[in-house]
Amino acid sequence: MKNKLKILRAERNYTQEDLAEIIGVSRQAINAIEKEKFDPSLPTAFRLSKLFQLPIEEIFYFDKN
Repeated sequence: MKNKLKILRAERNYTQEDLAEIIGVSRQAINAIEKEKFDPSLPTAFRLSKLFQLPIEEIFYFDKN
């Protein structure tokens, strides 16, 4: 699964640590999600959606290639 998390985080000038603290996960989890090594849990995806005020599918998507 692909995601726009790094872009969205940078647009708001959040560090990985800032974002991790806001949504209640570790900085390592944010790093793994951004590098697409880990898919977030559904509750984490909803918290990110609420924070960025975007539908989940605009943050996370499948790459057809």
